[in-house]
Amino acid sequence: MKIISWNVRGLGKSRTVGRLKQRLRDENHVIIFLIETKLSSEKMARVRSRLGFQNRIDVAAIGRSGGLSIGWKHSCLVNLQSFSARHIDVIIEDDSEGRKWRLTGFYGAPEEQYRADSWNLLRSLNQNNTLPWLVVGDFNEILLASEKQGGLVRSARQMDAFRNVLDDCALDDLGYSGPWFTWEKGRTHANNIRERLDRGVANSEWWDLFPDFQLKHLSHTFSDHCPLLINTRGAQSSIKKTWHFRFEASWVLEESCEEEVKRLWLNSGGEFLDRLRYTSSGLDAWFKKLRSEKRLTRKDLTEKLERLNNLIPTDDVLGDILDTKIALNFEMDREELYWEQRARSNWL
Repeated sequence: MKIISWNVRGLGKSRTVGRLKQRLRDENHVIIFLIETKLSSEKMARVRSRLGFQNRIDVAAIGRSGGLSIGWKHSCLVNLQSFSARHIDVIIEDDSEGRKWRLTGFYGAPEEQYRADSWNLLRSLNQNNTLPWLVVGDFNEILLASEKQGGLVRSARQMDAFRNVLDDCALDDLGYSGPWFTWEKGRTHANNIRERLDRGVANSEWWDLFPDFQLKHLSHTFSDHCPLLINTRGAQSSIKKTWHFRFEASWVLEESCEEEVKRLWLNSGGEFLDRLRYTSSGLDAWFKKLRSEKRLTRKDLTEKLERLNNLIPTDDVLGDILDTKIALNFEMDREELYWEQRARSNWL
């Protein structure tokens, strides 16, 4: 099972929702936990439906702040236990063997003076728990001074309080792969701040249930937080899908499209239908190659972004990060047009 946790910093813009939809599609997720949606329950229901999730639990934003949402596919059974402005707690049954475990999406108070209330909430959720338990989200706190770079030095008292609550609840940090930080602000070296505020923690029973799990910090082009991907079964091979020919609206954005159609038609022979079949077959092959190149381009840009995020944030590096995000967004614009047409075709 794949789980995405992300502080999206608002879903009020259509383009932001489109970017989120692409990011989720890439990972073939089953459960999503979204933080700071900044939407009412009604608006969040429309967004979640656009993302492809019919099942959900939404906690409305208060004014223009907060808002939580858990969405899931019909392949797993999710039972709500409790919720608040800071958490959504559910029990999951995700396979035919009837194994049950607990998932808590958590959002720690951004204000330091209310952080103790967040830790007390976590302690209350831990009472009488007998299930494997995973807590994931934005805790708005770090465990170690090494998890912060730039800005003011974090108070040892604050970090101690975070470590104490994890000890009280018998929760251990899951670790990660990818860039070490999950939150960033500042576009120059002088004001750049990076911290690991988002994480997954679990009790020993959950570790025993999913010994091959993976947690990864994913790259992103919007929000100042990165998404967390938790795969309970570790790496899995992808399933290839059958390709069917169709003319895609995104092709007209390619400079080579018109010349390719002309070339294929002029090189074809025989009756009209034979020439049509030859041209469509050629376009099919051209598009497969084009898609492969685009995937490679997007993959290269994503990998470049990950490499840049691991470098010392000098002004030149931060400038390269911004340029790479712009280029990656441009590639996503092309792909979004492709998927919009496909969704419309499926609806028809």
